[in-house]
Amino acid sequence: MPHQAVTGALGFSGRHIATRLLARGDEVVNLTNHPDRPDPFDGRIPAKRLAFDDVAALAASLRGVNTLFNTYWVRFRRLGLTHADAVRNSRTLFEAALEAGVRRIVHVSIANPDPASPLAYYRGKAQVEAALATVGVSHAVLRPAVLFGDEPILANSIAWLLRRSPVFAIPGDGRYAIQPIDAADLADLALQAADRDDDLVWDAVGPEVFSFTELVEAIRKATGSRARLVHVPPRLALLAAWGLGRVVRDTLLTTEELEGLMTNLLVSRDLPRGTARFTDWLAASGAWLGRDYLPEVSRHFVAQPA
Repeated sequence: MPHQAVTGALGFSGRHIATRLLARGDEVVNLTNHPDRPDPFDGRIPAKRLAFDDVAALAASLRGVNTLFNTYWVRFRRLGLTHADAVRNSRTLFEAALEAGVRRIVHVSIANPDPASPLAYYRGKAQVEAALATVGVSHAVLRPAVLFGDEPILANSIAWLLRRSPVFAIPGDGRYAIQPIDAADLADLALQAADRDDDLVWDAVGPEVFSFTELVEAIRKATGSRARLVHVPPRLALLAAWGLGRVVRDTLLTTEELEGLMTNLLVSRDLPRGTARFTDWLAASGAWLGRDYLPEVSRHFVAQPA
């Protein structure tokens, strides 16, 4: 029985990957620093610590693993963790995989990473890809823009605001593009990439491209919201997001995330590999989307060693 490892197997993308691995009869181990998350797998996936401070221990956790599916990243600075830390930790993980004899690494990155980007998020993502390319393990890189599915952070946050506010602030002109992919499609691509031997980089995006205004309008219609969409300066949108974040004790939007969105970094120039349509998913999900808030900070940042 093949033995696979997934970083963050109880997270959004990792959970979909783990589900498909179990369905085809593979054994799966979860590498995580959040072992206390709700477990939808009823204990079928053992957890081991992401011991970034101990390469030997991390290598021991990966011993016997065929493919490492890596979803690890730090979205924003918190509790002392930065994008630079995420790059260093990722390099440690890849070196541990090499030491353990892992056959292949499938790494989930981001659309349009750039080592020369002024945005640390995208620059760091490019640095992680570069580290993977030089570690000496067969590898595949998947580059999604934004995910939707059963835990859609962005779409749910938009819907949550549309349900509760008489107005919704669109930063700038709202014409910048976004190309979401179903998390299930991303997981399918991850398994397809794992079963190959060649080093590859795939953009992982769905078949539909929206302007940000179009995306918000579609979510407004699906949820039955009557909120008015207003275009505001980006700084004002960030200030509003910061204020709302204080209320819900979360980070709704960072400056770099907004800059990436507004400079069209969440869209691909390649043909889409995902097949599920966001509009179809939205039509089926509008009744529940945004009724509850999906927190980011409490799920990803806890006082545990990283």
